[in-house]
Amino acid sequence: MDITLLFIIPLLIGWIADLLFGDPSSLPHPVVGFGKIISWGEKRLNKGNRKMLKGGLFAICLIILCFLFTLYIVKGLNIIHPYLAITFSSIIVFYCLAGKTLIKEVEQVFIAVDSSLEEGRTQVARIVGRDTSQLNEQQIRTAALETLAENLSDGVIAPLFWYMLLGVPGMLAYKMINTLDSMIGYKSERYKQFGCWAARIDDVVNYIPARLTALLMIVVSGKLSLFSFVKKYGNQHASPNSGYPESALAGILNCRFGGPNNYFGKLVEKPYIGDNSKDLTTNDMQIAVGINRKVEILMIALVIIYILTISYIFR
Repeated sequence: MDITLLFIIPLLIGWIADLLFGDPSSLPHPVVGFGKIISWGEKRLNKGNRKMLKGGLFAICLIILCFLFTLYIVKGLNIIHPYLAITFSSIIVFYCLAGKTLIKEVEQVFIAVDSSLEEGRTQVARIVGRDTSQLNEQQIRTAALETLAENLSDGVIAPLFWYMLLGVPGMLAYKMINTLDSMIGYKSERYKQFGCWAARIDDVVNYIPARLTALLMIVVSGKLSLFSFVKKYGNQHASPNSGYPESALAGILNCRFGGPNNYFGKLVEKPYIGDNSKDLTTNDMQIAVGINRKVEILMIALVIIYILTISYIFR
């Protein structure tokens, strides 16, 4: 079978499956397995001396092993029969994309907060790391939309970007990096040394995808004047990457993100992104969801064009 089809068919099958079903909560998920491995290693290695060295080696080994193991499986299945490789790759693409689930979670936050403040706090706590117990309605909606923008990069564009460059092994290795960062990439007393490498690797692999996400958001919105807005506010974030998709969405909605929030019992003064402190509404959420869906479609098209171009050049 043409190598091009071995890349394009799994991409389309996995993407369509994600659009239809989202994350399958009733089925085993590779990220859950990653989490168990990371937790196991952290408990045994994050103690004594040289925590940074041990954490760095642990993270790098997991990422490399994940890539090589996936590559070995894909090649082995392709030798047996190309359809087996396509099936496996399609399943991995499906598991690695989080477009539908992300949108569904954010929609549920807006429904919940319209019902009651406490329901809104409970629902938004599912998708954000900040303390939600004291958030007001506006802060809940803001948190949900910030997460929608940030995770458009982490949950959709970045996996597709690494699939485009390195296929299914690269996509799954990216999910390992993302999981490492989400579990140990904190600056808390427990993780600031052991998780330092995991956090920095995550920053590196998300550098281009985060900026690409902002670019695509502006393009599909048709508001090309927002490039200057993103240039102004994109670096106004503790993360070197998250500010770019967040500033793109803030510009599209003409609203303000950021500001002080509590994380793990500590007040963090996050810079504001934008200067219009308008009240966010369900209509704003629907606009943001529409942007996400259009960006996802455009990125899929770009990946296919890239694969076809590379195939043509090197055939």
